[in-house]
Amino acid sequence: MKTEKIVVGSVEIGGGAPIALIAGPCVVESESLAFETARAIKAIAEKLDLPFVYKSSYKKANRTSADSFAGLGDDEALAILAAVKAELGVPILTDVHGAAEAERAAEVADVLQIPAFLSRQTELLQAAGETGKAVNVKKGQFMAPEDMRHAIDKVRAAGNERVLVTERGASFGYHNLVVDFRSLPTMRAFGKPTVMDATHAVQIPSKGGASGGTRDHIAPLAFAACAVGVDALFLETHPDPTNALSDAGSQLPLDELEALLRHARKIDDITKERERRI
Repeated sequence: MKTEKIVVGSVEIGGGAPIALIAGPCVVESESLAFETARAIKAIAEKLDLPFVYKSSYKKANRTSADSFAGLGDDEALAILAAVKAELGVPILTDVHGAAEAERAAEVADVLQIPAFLSRQTELLQAAGETGKAVNVKKGQFMAPEDMRHAIDKVRAAGNERVLVTERGASFGYHNLVVDFRSLPTMRAFGKPTVMDATHAVQIPSKGGASGGTRDHIAPLAFAACAVGVDALFLETHPDPTNALSDAGSQLPLDELEALLRHARKIDDITKERERRI
């Protein structure tokens, strides 16, 4: 199933291209961590010939507890992302949580991401679309995949066709998520590049004041997505996930990233070859 091609900086996502990699730590914790992770991920992506977009949230407006780390401050965090972009030449993806944030974040980011909890917020979707930057909309944990058509249409109503959609698991009772892999072909049928977020999909949401996770399931979910057919993998990764300031339970250890991607790329090659023959 071939989707539209979206160009983000020098990166092509969709259109039958090999899986793109959207990766980085959950939140901007420090300049040193941002550069350490961006350099390491870029080297791995180049080795495996994977298009790479660096991801890190400049702030976290949706933490479980008010006491949780929410960011260094908007100006400092965005300046760090701008420095990573300028020095390493990688496109940047970051989250926006309100319509008023979109224009400011777009000064740095190449992709504005709509968090899953906010995927029905019309003003936010349209404000992100109005910046002209690519917009990645995460499917709400409460949404059916076919309903993501409406989120896409809200961005398109702002005159922006550069939309990606992301699967990140669906609520299954309390404190649990499951992934219905039928959602990937359902969303790809809209023609927009479709992303699998294999790290947020292993979260144990909002349990005990902070989200936990089962990171051993990250690789199986990523591999399954590549087998079903996907245009990009979204992976939050950290050199020391246990001590990460956000999503400590669901980030992939940075030293495990290359092995995961090497296998995922092989599966993706087989799937894309099959898609070309259909």
